[in-house]
Order: sequence, then structure tokens, then C-alpha cells
Amino acid sequence: MRTAPSHSSRSSVERTQLELFRSVPGDLAPRDAQDLMAWPFFSLAKTRRVTPIDFRMGGTWISVEAVPEHGMATIWDADVLIWAASQLIEARDAGRLTSRLMVTTPHEILAFTRRGTGKASYERLKAALDRLQSTTVATSIRQQHQRRRHRFSWINEWRELADGKGRALGIELILPDWFYAGVLDRALVLTIDRSYFDLTGGLERWLYRIVRKHGGRQEGGWSFDVPHLHVKSGVLSPLRRFAFELRAIVARQPLPGYVLTLEHALGRDRLNFAPIPVDPLDAAMRRVGLKPVENWP
Repeated sequence: MRTAPSHSSRSSVERTQLELFRSVPGDLAPRDAQDLMAWPFFSLAKTRRVTPIDFRMGGTWISVEAVPEHGMATIWDADVLIWAASQLIEARDAGRLTSRLMVTTPHEILAFTRRGTGKASYERLKAALDRLQSTTVATSIRQQHQRRRHRFSWINEWRELADGKGRALGIELILPDWFYAGVLDRALVLTIDRSYFDLTGGLERWLYRIVRKHGGRQEGGWSFDVPHLHVKSGVLSPLRRFAFELRAIVARQPLPGYVLTLEHALGRDRLNFAPIPVDPLDAAMRRVGLKPVENWP
């Protein structure tokens, strides 16, 4: 009787079949996968979540499950995927070979995502990698037939690398096919504002991603019914609490590049968002590293 191969043996086979992609340090433009921006794939809470996300809208369905040991991958953990997408796009555009098997250093990821680079930050990064690896996703998105599902973890596996004396050399991780294919499709990735990494709230981070995905740079912006946003967020809090937190975000206006407004019409609250007009001269100066005119001494 034949037995199914163990996870470790499958991982070993997968590793030997993949080319190794070495990350390149530098100030790369942050890129995000549009599918991850538009749908509820991550916990927005800072406390551990184990309650699954079970989302259905039209022909789209998503199921996200966590294990009690680590909890569900969070929207802050998704910064690792933004780093990976940015590395892959930069390499592709430069004509370099890409691969799902990536090797890097914790410092590279932490610096790119504007985290601290001390021991505590490294431990938090390892915890994020554990959540990304242990969280399982099943979805109909990008499947040829909506009844079929693609099941994966955000990271197939990861490990720390060390030399013969036990000194840390870096980390190695393997991305899933579903994520990798979406990143390398030019139509499915968007550049995001680097200030995104400075957003501290889970809901405001999620709002920026959905605003960037749907609003883009359209002059007229975009709008959503608040109940619709509540469903798409995948949060566990009731609609009333969600609307309260949304009003607080609108009052603060923290999203880089966008203005948010709330209106009440026909018995429903609606969130509107539009890009902040950018002066062409200031934009050109920023691209070459000069200060905008209003900041000159």
C-alpha cells in the first residue's frame, strides 16, 4: 500500500525543482497584488483571530482558516507579500529570471516595510512568517470555473539559513503558485504609496488598498455603500461599530493621496473617496528628489 508523501518530502522536491531567486536590496517601488487589495484575505485586528473568513459575493467566494497556535495572517503580515511582489516586478522589468523560491535577509524586509531592525522586530517578522505559512486560503478567484477552488497558504514554507557555526545568513521562503502568477500578470499589480507602511490601523490600511484598487487616479474618485464595505472587509465587529470606526478615519484623513467623505442618502451611509490633486511641477520635483516648492526655506 502506497502512502502519501509527507509535507517535508513534498517541500524538498519543490525546492529542488525551483531556481533560487536572490532579492536585491534597495529603495524599490512598493507593489501590491490587486486581488489582495480588493477582497477579504487577512485579519484586520491586532489581536489573534482564529474565526474563519467565509466570504461570498456573486460568483466570488473566499475561505480563510487559521490555526490556534499562530492565528490568522494579518494585514500587517501582508507587508511581506508586498515586499515579495515588489522584488519580483523589479526583477522582471530588469530582465532577470524570477522564481517562487526566494532568499533574502530579515533586514531587507524590515527596512523595506519601515519596521525596526532590532531583535524584537526580527522576532515579529518570524511570527508573521509563521502566520502566513499556517493560514490556509481557498478561493474561486482566477479559476477558470467558479465551482473549482484553489487552496494554498500565503507561504508554502520558510526556513532560517545559517552557516556551519550557526550564524544567521538569511531566510528562504517559497511563494504559492496562485500569488506568484497574479504578481507576474502585469494587469494584476498596482504601485502603492510608500506611506502606506506608516498606517497603524488595520481598517485604515485595508481602506487604502481598496481605495487604491477602485479609485486609482480617477478625477471623480469612487464610492461604496458602508454596508457593502463592511461585508468586503471580513471584520467580526458589527456594522454599527464598523461605521463608527469609519467616521473616525474620515475625520483624521490618514490615507496618503486620497480624500474621504461620508454622506447619508436614501437611508444609507456612503463613503466617497477621490485622489488629492497633484501639482505637476511638485510631482516632477519629487521624482528627482527635490523638495516641493512650498517646503523650500
